[in-house]
Amino acid sequence: MQETRQVDRAEIARRFEKAEKFLQRGRADSALEEFLGILRDDPENDAVRQSVADLYLTLGRKKEMVAMLGELFNRQVITGDAAKATVTYKKLARFAPPLPEQTWRYGQLVEPGNQKEALQAYEAALSGFTGQRKKAEAFEVLKRIVALEPKIDNLWRLAEFATDLGDGKVAAEAYLQVAETEEKGGGNAANWYERAYKADPANPAVAMSWGRTVLEQGDAETAVTILEPLAVNREASTSEMKDLFARALLAAKRLQEAEPYVWDLFMENPTRIHSVANLIAAFVDAQQGTAAVALAQKLEADQRRRGERRNFVSLMKDIVEKHSAQPEVLEFMVDLFNSSNRENEYCQTLLKLFDVYAAAGNFVKAGECLDRAAEVDAYEPGHQKRLDLLHGKIDDKRYEAIASRFAPAKPSQEAAAQVGVGDDSAETSGLQDLILQAEILLQYGMRAKAMERLQKLQALYPKEEERNDDLRRLYMAAGIIPFSAAPAAAAPAPAIVPAAAPPVRSAPSQAENQEISNVARVTEITRNLHRQGTTKGVLSTAVNDIGRLWGLARCVAAMSSPGKPPTAVLEYCAAGVKASELPSTVKLISMLQDLVVERGVMAISSTANAIELQPLQDLITKLGIDAMMVIPMLDAQEHVGLLILEHKGSPREWPTSDIVVLRSIAEQMVMSVHNARLRRLVRNLSVTDEKSGLLKRSSYVDVLLSEVRRHLQQNSPLSIMLMQFSKSTGLVKEFGEASVEAMMQQVGQLISGQIRQNDVAVRYDMTTVALILGDTAEKGAFLAMDKLRRVLETIQIPGSEEKPVISVGIAESVIRQQFDAVDIVTEVINRADDALAAARADTTNHVQALAPRLESAAVA
Repeated sequence: MQETRQVDRAEIARRFEKAEKFLQRGRADSALEEFLGILRDDPENDAVRQSVADLYLTLGRKKEMVAMLGELFNRQVITGDAAKATVTYKKLARFAPPLPEQTWRYGQLVEPGNQKEALQAYEAALSGFTGQRKKAEAFEVLKRIVALEPKIDNLWRLAEFATDLGDGKVAAEAYLQVAETEEKGGGNAANWYERAYKADPANPAVAMSWGRTVLEQGDAETAVTILEPLAVNREASTSEMKDLFARALLAAKRLQEAEPYVWDLFMENPTRIHSVANLIAAFVDAQQGTAAVALAQKLEADQRRRGERRNFVSLMKDIVEKHSAQPEVLEFMVDLFNSSNRENEYCQTLLKLFDVYAAAGNFVKAGECLDRAAEVDAYEPGHQKRLDLLHGKIDDKRYEAIASRFAPAKPSQEAAAQVGVGDDSAETSGLQDLILQAEILLQYGMRAKAMERLQKLQALYPKEEERNDDLRRLYMAAGIIPFSAAPAAAAPAPAIVPAAAPPVRSAPSQAENQEISNVARVTEITRNLHRQGTTKGVLSTAVNDIGRLWGLARCVAAMSSPGKPPTAVLEYCAAGVKASELPSTVKLISMLQDLVVERGVMAISSTANAIELQPLQDLITKLGIDAMMVIPMLDAQEHVGLLILEHKGSPREWPTSDIVVLRSIAEQMVMSVHNARLRRLVRNLSVTDEKSGLLKRSSYVDVLLSEVRRHLQQNSPLSIMLMQFSKSTGLVKEFGEASVEAMMQQVGQLISGQIRQNDVAVRYDMTTVALILGDTAEKGAFLAMDKLRRVLETIQIPGSEEKPVISVGIAESVIRQQFDAVDIVTEVINRADDALAAARADTTNHVQALAPRLESAAVA
């Protein structure tokens, strides 16, 4: 077989030489015949084929030459010989128009090196295919033209061609590109988007673009129809798609359907919280209060988990202020403000709710709102009109109970009524506010700041001490002489100190006959008292808890000094018991205070037989009191208020254990009131760090000193916790001061939302927070630390994914009567610093607690 092939090759070579000789002799016809014979025997010989084409040209046989060149071009394309094929095509084109297929292939050959020439070839091929009605081939050429030059004209031609061929996918993509190009140029792309959607409704990009366009045109329902198939398809439903579909649903007022999409987007990106807020507002506007509250509760739980509850409260407040809320929403806001200790917003929202219920004719609910608002502030303007509106529309007993909260006083007691329940309104006056601030500053050992207030009082109210007993006593307590005092009065008169109450006649020591149930009562009530942030909150909690737990008809708590009308009065009434009238209560408080100053605790089993109550018999009979106990509220040895327990229906014996327990509760009430006033003072004096919301370092020692003195009086534990969030120098150097401050702002908000009312948080340094934990031993401090570290796990340094290293140092104060408060503070501050240093060196859990080495030598 090999020999035959060699023979054939030899024959072909011989015949090729023969053809060459014919050419040399000028016998072109004979040479052509030889070459054609060779092609018949060896059809793969392109060199002979080239020679044949040249001879056809020489002989003037143009048609045959063109056919031969075309055949040669096709073979060169197949073999991939681009250079020769290009030369052959150009030679062919000089003598006759190439076929569309040849031009199409030529364009593909030159495209890598010359796109312009390729585009010209493609246009020629497209024209040829179109003339031959070869649509499929023309379609392929047109797609290539668009790929090289995606101009609007080319895209439009491709889209129209694809539409004619029924290729919706290509048509949609082309129309989409036309629309996007038109839109970028500032033109109207709506028509092109619509054509694209009609061509291929399943294309996600096309559907989104057309849906967005329709939504912008104001046709929300059509936009929902367009977008819904993609939104419910999890594979196609991107964040952008869900956002667009949610906006379409909102615009179409289909709020319930929009909620899951809005919530999913918020879960993916918590910065989209305002989208959830807008949906809540939309529910409110659509009068769907139940849905609004459900979503708000869901958001509240999430924000509480993130430590952003304070921001959530502000967000909801803004929604309610800008939108007309339904009763369900207002009820939610009432609970929200109440749990956040935002007393003013709590009261104002109750009044809004009163108006809503009254307008709807639900006067029972309106009465409840007015009652709760009056409990906070009985002197809010408009209360009398609101009360008049309820007259005859609710049960008479209920009406009288509400009216008793702000019944007008008799002329002789007008002054007492004016300062009765309205404690906050009295404190807002300039003089009283400055006096209160100075008193509290002196009481908590902050003398420098107290002197600033006293100097301001002297400048603003000269000679006022001649008319105002409180101011005169304040000057005397501070040991200063007013500017307006005469020279003869250089030495201030000694301060008048109320006589100490004599020992209680009937109360034995606490160890005697103490009951487990009473211990539980003290624990429960004390816990509730410490949660309160205002004087009213403390008194209200006390009377309600005591009245409920001791089964009383009434329980009254009043802040008052001997010989002066009360500044705050709160009353508990059992079910079915009519509230007492304010003038009667004020008179009772005034007369009972004189008695307890003289006698101490009064436990009266039968008021009818009590000789000391004879001057009060008419008043007691009017109030229906059959037995009572009166507990003085003492600040050191000074009488500052009363706690009155009233029993109706029969005489009642008061066990000695009850007296001991109630005296303990009265002491806790005084401490809680002081704490509330101190916190209010701190807010008024603006001693908080603006960015973190924590107290400034300058307040640290003053507050700690006052807390130590208080705990010395109560013989209760006090601990300090220092929490450092990495070293400030390293953080500032790596991330910048702005990022560190932003992180500490988050830390401050989270800590402020988690600590108790009787705890204090201080910005100790750039990355350290000091917590003063009242009534907390070292073990309790560890529990608090565990809770806070779980909450603070989410903290990251802004601009990075890095979390700070939290180091904690704990030190419990040595509370012993034989030690000076200043020494206790100095020692515990130093020990807490040492504990924090040890915690930083601890590579396991970064927590250390240091106890004093020798308790007896714990302080200097």
